[in-house]
Amino acid sequence: MRNLKLLRSLEFRDIQAQGKPQCLSLRAEQATVLIGSERGLVEVDPVTREVKNEIPLVAEGFLPEDGSGCIVGIQDLLDQESVCVATASGDVLLCNLSTHQLECVGSVASGISVMSWSPDQELVLLATGQQTLIMMTKDFEPIMEQQIHQDDFGKSKFVTVGWGRKETQFHGSEGRQAAFQIQMHESALPWDDHRPQVTWRGDGQFFAVSVVCPETGARKVRVWSREFALQSTSEPVAGLGPALAWKPSGSLIASTQDKPNQQDVVFFEKNGLLHGQFTLPFFKDEVKVNGLFWNADSTVLAVWLEELQREENSSLKTYVQLWTVGNYHWYLKQSLPFDTCGKSKIVSLLWDPVSPYRLHVLCQGWHYLCYDWHWTTDRSSGDNLSDMANVAVIDGNRVLVTVFRQSVVPPPMCTYRLQLPHFVNQVMFSARPEKSNDLAVLDATNQISVYKCGDSPSVDSTVKLGAVGGNGFKISLRTPHLDKRYKIPIEDSEAEEVNPLKFSLLAWVQEDIFLAVSHSQSGPQSAIHHLTVAPSETDNEQGQLNISSSVTVDGVIISLCCNPKTKSVALQVAGGQIFKYLWESPSLAVEPWKNPGGFPVRFPYLCTQTELAMIGGEECVLGLTDRCRFFINDTEVASNITSFAVYDEFLLVTTHSHICQCFCLRDASLKTLQAGLSSSYVPNGESLRKVERGSRIVTIVPQDTKLILQMPRGNLEVVHHRALVLAQIRKWLDKLMFKEAFECMRKLRINLNLIHDHNPKVFLENVETFIRQIDSVNHINLFFTELKEEDVTKTMYPPPVPSTVPRSSDPDEKKVDLICDAMRAAMENINPRKYCLSILTSHVKKTTPELEMALQKVHELQGNAPPVPDAVSAEEALKYLLLLVDVNELYDHSLGTYDFDLVLMVAEKSQKDPKEYLPFLNTLKKMETNYQRFTIDKYLKRYEKAIGHLSKCGPEYFPECLNLIKDKNLYNEALKLYPPNSQQYQDISIAYGEHLLREHLHEPAGLVFARCGAHEKALSAFLACGSWQQALCAAAQLHLPAEQLAGLGRTLAGKLVEQSKHSDAATVLEQYAQDHEEAVLVLLEGAAWEEALRLVHKYNRPDIIETNIKPSILEAQKNYMAFLDSQTATFSRHKKRLLVVRELKEQAQQVNLDDEAPHGQESDLFSETSSVMSGRYSHSNSRISARSSKNRRKAERKKHSLKEGSPLEDVALLEALSEVVQGTEKLKDEIGHILKMLFLFEFDEQGRELQKAFEDTLLLMERSLPEIWTLTPQQSSATPVLGPNSTANSIMASYQQQKTSVPVLDAELFMPPKINRRTQWKLSLLD
Repeated sequence: MRNLKLLRSLEFRDIQAQGKPQCLSLRAEQATVLIGSERGLVEVDPVTREVKNEIPLVAEGFLPEDGSGCIVGIQDLLDQESVCVATASGDVLLCNLSTHQLECVGSVASGISVMSWSPDQELVLLATGQQTLIMMTKDFEPIMEQQIHQDDFGKSKFVTVGWGRKETQFHGSEGRQAAFQIQMHESALPWDDHRPQVTWRGDGQFFAVSVVCPETGARKVRVWSREFALQSTSEPVAGLGPALAWKPSGSLIASTQDKPNQQDVVFFEKNGLLHGQFTLPFFKDEVKVNGLFWNADSTVLAVWLEELQREENSSLKTYVQLWTVGNYHWYLKQSLPFDTCGKSKIVSLLWDPVSPYRLHVLCQGWHYLCYDWHWTTDRSSGDNLSDMANVAVIDGNRVLVTVFRQSVVPPPMCTYRLQLPHFVNQVMFSARPEKSNDLAVLDATNQISVYKCGDSPSVDSTVKLGAVGGNGFKISLRTPHLDKRYKIPIEDSEAEEVNPLKFSLLAWVQEDIFLAVSHSQSGPQSAIHHLTVAPSETDNEQGQLNISSSVTVDGVIISLCCNPKTKSVALQVAGGQIFKYLWESPSLAVEPWKNPGGFPVRFPYLCTQTELAMIGGEECVLGLTDRCRFFINDTEVASNITSFAVYDEFLLVTTHSHICQCFCLRDASLKTLQAGLSSSYVPNGESLRKVERGSRIVTIVPQDTKLILQMPRGNLEVVHHRALVLAQIRKWLDKLMFKEAFECMRKLRINLNLIHDHNPKVFLENVETFIRQIDSVNHINLFFTELKEEDVTKTMYPPPVPSTVPRSSDPDEKKVDLICDAMRAAMENINPRKYCLSILTSHVKKTTPELEMALQKVHELQGNAPPVPDAVSAEEALKYLLLLVDVNELYDHSLGTYDFDLVLMVAEKSQKDPKEYLPFLNTLKKMETNYQRFTIDKYLKRYEKAIGHLSKCGPEYFPECLNLIKDKNLYNEALKLYPPNSQQYQDISIAYGEHLLREHLHEPAGLVFARCGAHEKALSAFLACGSWQQALCAAAQLHLPAEQLAGLGRTLAGKLVEQSKHSDAATVLEQYAQDHEEAVLVLLEGAAWEEALRLVHKYNRPDIIETNIKPSILEAQKNYMAFLDSQTATFSRHKKRLLVVRELKEQAQQVNLDDEAPHGQESDLFSETSSVMSGRYSHSNSRISARSSKNRRKAERKKHSLKEGSPLEDVALLEALSEVVQGTEKLKDEIGHILKMLFLFEFDEQGRELQKAFEDTLLLMERSLPEIWTLTPQQSSATPVLGPNSTANSIMASYQQQKTSVPVLDAELFMPPKINRRTQWKLSLLD
């Protein structure tokens, strides 16, 4: 659904040369044009508008002086740096334009009618006056000569397999007489010049020749191979014209055919059979086709037509028409009318071989024209609901308009079509948002027809419905009507005759203002014109446009795009510069477009499609080249974009990777867009969507979710891009348009949780509005069933911009419960009868389903007849409830309501056998109420409720209750049911305590026993757990005699000593066993010197000092000395070994730099390092099973082994050294206490010795810390490995060190242990 739009036109008038131009050729590398005339050869530069070379051929005798000479062909030869020229007299010339040397490389006596070179310029074909074909090499060495007329069909002759005679075949509507008709050969057309026509296939493997058969007088097309072998001959075609063009892609050969009532362009296959056609928009014998020309990429067919003389003194026209095909329909996209008399008569026409959409035209008055076309999609640009998403397609004198908001009609069909009196060249929609459906049409006569949407006083005959009308089908579409036609005045009438496309890039910016661009004839300048509607006194259909103002721009304007919101126009000139033009500015100045940095914007490459968009608050120019390079301002953001479109705040692009990406431009930047377009496909990303290969964007329906794509063949596909869908849903939810959002989400399978999660506060405040808009029980139930606790705005549909909506901060609030409660309250307020099923759903959907309440509501319906038509009966409600909940579960919950009518109602709907449940229900009905409910709760395994009901049945049922309590461990719940002073409370407490004892929870059991007054059991429990204070309290309440209390104290003291609680044990012995001497011994055993000394003096036993305290202190001093010596030796040994291991590892890394990089902590590197350390040790952690905690502990011990040569020996050494340091640090308090005792009892020498040894040990460890713990793993990994002083080996070693770093769990070993220097342990009296 694209049109051909004029990019720019280049005009070179009145070329200073002799004679009349006859033919045209191009020099691609030099960008010049070669023109042949009856006087010679001329080379011109159309850009600088100067004649570069002129080669006269008359003076050399190759052309006659009387002007009757003719050049039949010109070809620029790149390899030979020359130009080949063939004359009608038979000479083949080589002309060097640099030296002006002429060389006749061959001559044909009978003359030459055609010279045709193969596309690869390896072969040249000459058609002679003797009706022969001569093939030569590029060096003009003859290969073969054959007659142009052949009797044979060719190598591809069809084979008849004998399936019957012609008389027996079916002949369709022609009837049986067609079998007996004799094929009549019509002669060539009257205007046929009888000259042969030659065309090559794009790859140069075949060529076709169209000649007039001397026997029948009709034209035939023969296909020859590159080896000059005849392949096929075309089937007889009546009225076959001389024009011939082989499609470069190789599929079809185009020609023309005159039919009884029309003239067609027909297509032949390589085998000579017809394959399709299209009809030219002229009457029979009205025009003749002078030539057919395919462009380089086979997408456009140029048809050169000339009107035939039908009346005397009538002005004749010549047309150049551009045809394209889509979805098997041929569209006439452009029609250029020229006069056939005077200077504007076309002499030659050809496409550029390098630029596929550049057309070169040569006119008789030495006028050269060059047109550059490009593809564009003409669509309405509104962004509100009034815009109908119109797309207009040009097809001759018709404009096919498709309204995508209401219907998606595949081309070539349309919603409606506009019938114009002349061929259409351009379509434009109004740039005003409120009038975006209005369109204007520029035809080939420079006349603009304005169509407006709105009420029309009469039916417009120029507007016809397309695929949506007819056969009584009533439509709601409001078609536009013709408002007025305006003629654009051309000051220079000669200019209009020579160049029919005087104005280009028209834009309709205001109600009565058009912008148009024209290019200067004399230099690289352009002008942008304001075309305003001239005031008219009469109200007729014909109006006039005047050029109210013009602004000159340096450079050739090749694109124009406008932004109606900012009233600005971006103009791109051929050099890539972008200019800004404000059409409402009184100064009418054109200034360079500047980027946010203040520098002028310039596209590095010519962009054929440009748009304006607001990106991050800045207005930017977007451009796309024909090579798929995408620019924003002067920054290239992607190089694989096939199409793009800007809609509201979104940018949509399609790429060569067959994906469609959508970006929000509101808070975007160039860097984010560049990163997004360069990244690969991200699964589940809402900005990405896979599309069919070759898809292009046609349009986007505003305020909707439709994205229209067109496939390469021409068919359409409507997709709902997830980013557009979510953006539109968010807009609807912000406007409280819940119905539209719900319908869209239901249709496009969007999770309905988004309705709430988008803005929970707003939704809960407008629940009633939501229900009234949805107004469907089924839809509300669907919403309930999709509810879940997950916040979909954080998981499935994160917003493109972080949301500022406040979220609930209470973690105990369940989202589903809040919604269910709020909606149920709203539905009960609106119409509880109508929304009965939805109310039931709200109960069932809660986090803890409220099935009893749902069943109760169903039960309430049973007794009430439906008072209103939309009410639901109890039976219907119960059936619906059974769809949501399993019938057995519902039966159990109905039983839990203790309502037997409800139970029977549910049981009847279930598959249960009445023989199963009726006896059970009858038995329950006979029981006392509380015992009945106890039985039901016990059956439903609701034991807490069961013991509650059973406790109300009386004391005779207490044994059964106690057994249930013991069986189900319901002690805490049962204790709440009885008063604390009751016998039942005491029995339950004792049972509870015995249960805790069985669980080895002695202290809680003792507390339970003590609370209920069972002090003996409490004493036993406290003794078992070692709680001596509670045990002595229980003993006091039992009033034990002194002997038993002393024995109890000794027992407790023994247990406390076993638990290393020497101070507590001494307290018990002193206060309860009255044995202070044993208490002192226990304190000495626990190194509590000062407390032991206090008891000695308290009970006046100085003898104990000599017998026990002093020997214990001296023995402790010796033990500390031995321990410090051991710690110092161990520390020194481990430290020395650690330095050796580190040195060996560094050596091993240097040796193994060229080996494969390790993959883990037990890599080959460590294996080889281990072999350097020790050849005796090897193991692998992978063999250790971790199925149990025992095995895991074993694995941990084995992982950090101190054996020499183990893989992680250095880590094990660090761990051991850390333990030594920490163990020594813990001795500070103990050393401080014993130093005081040594000084007190005059053991100064031993005290100084111990103080000196401990001080030396601490100093050794403190000084060794920096040497042992050098760097932490984080510091090591952060160490830079690159730089000017690095070598390849050092860089590799650093990376290997990073890869072989220890696991995170062992990282704490690399942190040095802390030594607290503030701890005061040293006794200054011993210095």
